[in-house]
Amino acid sequence: MADKNETGFQLDEEPTTGQGPQQDSEGIAGGQASGGTRVATETATTEPAGESAASRGAVETDSELPRQVEEQVEADSSGAIGSEAGGEAAALEEDSGAGGASTSADSTDKSSDAYHARVTAAAGTPAGLFNGLIRELRPKQWVKNILVLAAPFTAGSLLDVSILLDAAMAFVVFSMAASGIYFINDALDVESDRAHPTKRNRPIAAGLVPLPIAYAVCGLLLVGSLVISGLVSIPLLAVMAVYIAVQLGYCFGLKHQPVIDLCIVASGFLLRAVAGGAAAGLVITQWFYIVVAFGSLFMVAGKRYAEVKLANETGAKIRKSLRAYSASYLRFVWAISAAIMIMSYSQWAYEIQNHDNSRWGVISIIPFVIGILRYAVDVDKGVAGEPEEVALKDKVLLILFCVLAGFLFLAFYL
Repeated sequence: MADKNETGFQLDEEPTTGQGPQQDSEGIAGGQASGGTRVATETATTEPAGESAASRGAVETDSELPRQVEEQVEADSSGAIGSEAGGEAAALEEDSGAGGASTSADSTDKSSDAYHARVTAAAGTPAGLFNGLIRELRPKQWVKNILVLAAPFTAGSLLDVSILLDAAMAFVVFSMAASGIYFINDALDVESDRAHPTKRNRPIAAGLVPLPIAYAVCGLLLVGSLVISGLVSIPLLAVMAVYIAVQLGYCFGLKHQPVIDLCIVASGFLLRAVAGGAAAGLVITQWFYIVVAFGSLFMVAGKRYAEVKLANETGAKIRKSLRAYSASYLRFVWAISAAIMIMSYSQWAYEIQNHDNSRWGVISIIPFVIGILRYAVDVDKGVAGEPEEVALKDKVLLILFCVLAGFLFLAFYL
């Protein structure tokens, strides 16, 4: 590459795995199975065999949507679905319990009183506090911070030890800041979370982490991330300051503003990608900004579309800002974002060819576009969840990502 300080972009496409709602507890399955058997038996005595089979199929189909809603709600209790601040975006509040569930099934159903009793039993104990703090940090969400490696990688500088260390520090400070935001968000929403069937199991709402400790840990994490950022580089400090300010604004009310909430959540991904270059002092090209920005908006709009579509089909309740979106509007947003992202990536790929006389960048357009289209399939079905979780579960997308990364490696490092 002619200019090693100029970065382009490699989208860690969280391109979604074909992740949809997963199988739920034995109580739901058992209740559904027993209901199907009962209907089949009663129908067999009064109706022809063909009609009995149809009735059985109808009952089983009708039971799918409530089960999907419950699975989405359960996932939200641990922050798996939703926004940067920890799952507020999905807020599906459909109370679809399993009527014939057994006691043992209730103990594993996250919306049941038995499960809630197990969670709160450790409140006030050192072990409960420790486990609550670890859960509230949400280390599974840190995987998205790998985006800080995008700028050094596309600059051809990832093998430079000093730059790699700077990017690693960017990963650390973003993980600290993101976890701090989770603490403040859940502390502010503690009362509403306690009234929610599954969010009441979050560490702060369940009493595992007292509010004073939650605020103290939040302050330590946010201030600590700024201090460490300042020691690494001033540009990284500026990026982290913007990230924290935007996310705090989200927690204190902007999450309820339509369109604004989309932009804030998308900005979290963009700032992660920018932070890697800022920490290492790399110059970032306009294509990098455009691809990452619209790629982030594509994924966020797709996730919102999935939530709205599910709510429209099931009648589940959703938070206020999502009620302002129609499915057609969100389809428009993610479709146009995908178009701009693909166009910008293609322009950048041909720029690689002109600068480095390498065709591998142009060839990388193929797995990139296929990955976007694969992700769009899940979005259109309305089953697109957290991008990082979807990407990790879809083997085809993982293969496409590896092929894409391989082509870009050949373009930058061959």
